Amino acid sequence: QVQLVESGGGLVQAGGSLTLSCAASGSIWKIKAMGWHRQAPGKPRELVAAISVGDMTAPNGSIDLIDSAKGRFTISKDDAKNAVNLQMNSLRPEDTAVYYCHAEIYGGDSLLWGQGTQVTVSS
Repeated sequence: QVQLVESGGGLVQAGGSLTLSCAASGSIWKIKAMGWHRQAPGKPRELVAAISVGDMTAPNGSIDLIDSAKGRFTISKDDAKNAVNLQMNSLRPEDTAVYYCHAEIYGGDSLLWGQGTQVTVSS
């Protein structure tokens, strides 16, 4: 089993920064990739960023980012802490959402989710 624990999030003014962290524990060798989705009220959950962790078919650390996050958000791995961090700069009100950490598991048929953390950007 893999467990995900998120930290970070909160309230920030537009243009500000926040850092989200997601720490994995348990059977971490089963993790292929980790990242973040977000869900705003009334909208579907969308992928924000992902980074390969143990994907043997991709360079370790290969990254996916949605277009609206490019140039503002950075996803990185902390191997010592078995964690993935999402540094969010130049935040906009439209970034307001619940952010969910996810893990893609080798052989798994669905993503594993964290509990979610609220990010609110005021204008």
